[in-house]
Amino acid sequence: MGSDPNRSLDPALRQRLLSEARTPWRGLRRALWFALVASAGLGLATMALRASAGSEVASGDLLIQIGAVALFGGLLWFDRNRLDG
Repeated sequence: MGSDPNRSLDPALRQRLLSEARTPWRGLRRALWFALVASAGLGLATMALRASAGSEVASGDLLIQIGAVALFGGLLWFDRNRLDG
């Protein structure tokens, strides 16, 4: 009981645990943001291909897809790893 818990823990593991305590569920959130960006990007690409083939694409639907790519891409960008300090 006399030993210091900070000394018995590997420093790399300690940093990883502290980082996870500051930002819990980061990996799951980033996977969700990535899946949503990919889905919105695929929808936007599908609409672009339909428009290039001469089919009519509703401007409201196009704006929704562009907004979704921007929103989820922004969430993915802001949830990135940053250096503390």
